[in-house]
This record gives sequence, C-alpha cells and structure tokens, in this order.
Amino acid sequence: MTGRETLVTQAGFEKLRDEHEHLITVRRAEIAERIKIAREYGDISENAEYDDAKNEQARVESRIIQLEDALRTVKIIDDVDTKTVGIGNKVTVLEEGSKTPEVFTIVGSTEADPLENMVSNESPFGAALMGEKKGAVVVVPAPKGSITYEIQKISK
Repeated sequence: MTGRETLVTQAGFEKLRDEHEHLITVRRAEIAERIKIAREYGDISENAEYDDAKNEQARVESRIIQLEDALRTVKIIDDVDTKTVGIGNKVTVLEEGSKTPEVFTIVGSTEADPLENMVSNESPFGAALMGEKKGAVVVVPAPKGSITYEIQKISK
C-alpha cells in the first residue's frame, strides 16, 4: 500500500473499477482455461504455452493488486472550479512561438494518458500548471530546455 491518496476524476474512478471487475471476472477465467489446456499438452517443464499463460497470470494478478491499492485509497475529485488549474480541469495553453493552442486535461497520476492529452498533476507540465490562473505564463522544465506556455482558458 502506498500510504497516500489516489486522486481521480469520477470518470477515472469508473475506469479503474471497470478494469478491476473485468480482470477478476473475465481475464482470470480466460487465463485459468489457457493453463488447463496447456497442461493437457503434456510435460509442463518444456511447455511454452503453459509458461506464457503462467506469465500472463502473474501480470494480471499484479495489475489486480495495483488496482485494489488504488481503489482502496481513492479520492474522487468532483469539486472542480475554473478559477485556478486543478485536477479535472481542461486547460487551453499556447506554447511560446506557436500559433495553435492545445487543450490538456489535468488528472491524477493513475489516469494520465499523454496520447489523449490527459496530463498528471505530478508531471513537470501538470505541476507547473497546478494552481495557476487564466493569463498566467508558466515555464516547464524539459530535457532540451524550458518551454513557456500561456494559460488561455480553464474549463471543466
């Protein structure tokens, strides 16, 4: 157990809960069936199917433990205000030198998905935005030097 809260939006909580339910009710049964079938192939000491199924079982059980820890310590962020950047906000920013604004959603670390522009509040970018207001200019440290953004809009 991590000993700290898992901050999530309502949608993030539902996603964690649904994934946990799916792993327990569907994936466990599928993997048990794979193991059963692989055992029928004979000697398990040289059985690649069996080894693969057991490895997958270990990955799924590890993920179930992670999800249970997250769900046990979950705090749903539902009081989202648009005066300052916080978890659950959509933030429109304009990078210095760019003409096209980008929109990011600030989420807890368990919900982060850069491909969907869902940025963790603990990431350098998310942390730089947290608590800032519309019009603020923030500097985000990056591997190739700092990047400056202006916050153009904060919404739910």
